[in-house]
Amino acid sequence: MRITTWNVNGIRAVVNKDGFAWLDEVKPDILCLQEIKAKPEQVPQLLLEHPEYQSFWHSAERPGYSGTAVLFKQEPLSIKTGLDMEEYDDEGRTIRMEYPDFFLYNIYFPNGGQENRRVPFKLGFYARLLELCDQHHARGEKVIITGDFNTAHNEIDLANPKSNQKNTGFLPEERAWIDKFLEHNFVDAYRALYPDKVGYTWWDYRTNARPRNVGWRLDYFLVSSELMPRVEAVEIHDEIMGSDHCPVSLILKD
Repeated sequence: MRITTWNVNGIRAVVNKDGFAWLDEVKPDILCLQEIKAKPEQVPQLLLEHPEYQSFWHSAERPGYSGTAVLFKQEPLSIKTGLDMEEYDDEGRTIRMEYPDFFLYNIYFPNGGQENRRVPFKLGFYARLLELCDQHHARGEKVIITGDFNTAHNEIDLANPKSNQKNTGFLPEERAWIDKFLEHNFVDAYRALYPDKVGYTWWDYRTNARPRNVGWRLDYFLVSSELMPRVEAVEIHDEIMGSDHCPVSLILKD
C-alpha cells in the first residue's frame, strides 16, 4: 500500500495547472492533501471525478483558507473530521480514516504565524492530537499520522538551522512536541529508515529557495512502532512541482 501526502497550497491552482498528472505514475492508494483552500464545489470536476478515486473533504469555514482532503481507492471503514474541539475543527485541519489494521490521520498542523503569535494555538493542537493517539494506543490500535507538521524536528531537517532557531517551525517548544510523539510509541518513518539522509519537502517561494535546495522537511509520517516492520520505504518526490511543498509517500508491505 502506498500512502502519499501533499500540501498543495491551493488545490484549484494545482488542478488548473494539471498538477495532478503524476497520480498515474506514482499511483498512491490513498492521497492526503493539506491547505486545499477550497470547498469541493469550487474544485474542477477533473479531480472530483477521477475514475480511480473517491474523495472526502474537510474544508475550513473561512473561505480560501486551510482545509484538508483525501482521495482513496479502497473505501475506509469510517471517516471522521476534527479533533472534537471547535477552536481547531472549524479550520478543517483533520481527517481520520479507519482501515482494518490502522487509523490514518491526515493533518494540516497550524503555523506559528507572524511574530509567533499562533504558537500557543499550534502547541495546543499538538497536545489534543497526542491525547487522542494515546487513546488509540491504549486500545491496542495502530496509528499513522501524516501531513504538514509545520515543524522541522532536528537540525538535519532544514538547510539553515542556526538562523531559524527563533522562527516558528524550528522553535524549541515546537520541536519538543515531535519528541513527545516519539516518546508515545510513534516512529518518524523517514528518519528511522534513513538516519543521515538530507531530504526537504518545503522551499520558501519568497526567496526562490527551491532551485538552490534551501529547504525544510515539514511533511512527515509518524507511525505506531508496531507498524514499522511493515514500512518498506518513504519517498520524497521532490521532482514534482505545483506547490511550495512536494509529495511524500509511505510504502507499506501488504
